[in-house]
Amino acid sequence: MEDIRIAAVIFNSAVCQVQRNLERMLPWIQKAARQGADLVCFPELNVTGYTTDAVIKDCAEPIPGFISRRIAQMADDEKIVVLAGMAERDKKGCIFASHLVATGRGKPSVYRKLYISPPEQGLFSAGRTIPLFDANTVKFGVQLCYDAHFPELSARMAVKGADVIFIPHASPRGTAQEKLDSWMRHLSARAFDNGVFIVACNQVGDNQQGLDFPGVAVVVGPSGKILAKKATGGEDMLVADLKAADLAAVRNHRMRYFLPNRRPELYQ
Repeated sequence: MEDIRIAAVIFNSAVCQVQRNLERMLPWIQKAARQGADLVCFPELNVTGYTTDAVIKDCAEPIPGFISRRIAQMADDEKIVVLAGMAERDKKGCIFASHLVATGRGKPSVYRKLYISPPEQGLFSAGRTIPLFDANTVKFGVQLCYDAHFPELSARMAVKGADVIFIPHASPRGTAQEKLDSWMRHLSARAFDNGVFIVACNQVGDNQQGLDFPGVAVVVGPSGKILAKKATGGEDMLVADLKAADLAAVRNHRMRYFLPNRRPELYQ
């Protein structure tokens, strides 16, 4: 990879207020572009809002659709890659927690959440593929919130060539510092074990559907150390430079880069 500047937005999303959420995204996208970011990442389901109530079906949309076209337009207008979350409805009526990857060149690519948490089961369907995406010479994966608790998913993305894993969250309850402390139990391990950057951000505030989210964002380097963080409890944006030299320092070290010594045949 080459050096890349990323922005991770701590964002307030109101459930099923799609137009409101889209309008409020634009200033953050513009701010990220002004600060030289190549990519801006929003939290899980930030466009449609997050809820485990069936009301989410009322604002779920197919892809392509109004939401995906608007995200693509914003990415194109501001010349920045946009990662944004929405409830997706497929042709069979299944609902997915999906994340768009809009590069401004054609329709956005899509990641569908693979691991559905117990409160979400019965409402959201699980994705079936592990895609990687390319932007500005960087290959990256996307995971959504509960996905990050399954180490084999991060390992699989790393083996397939990911340099960065973005992990947008919609994780309610607790203070921002408590949420950050919770994340550090596993996000630093995902970075350290796989030699990748981890970028995570959360929704914040009242979703107008009974949930309140603590605002937090963090960037973890491939050595497992925090490179940047914000835990202010309000809307904010974390901007950080992901440097190729930091990745090389780990991957060129025979004792600090573990993936080349995996023995997957042991698990067959």
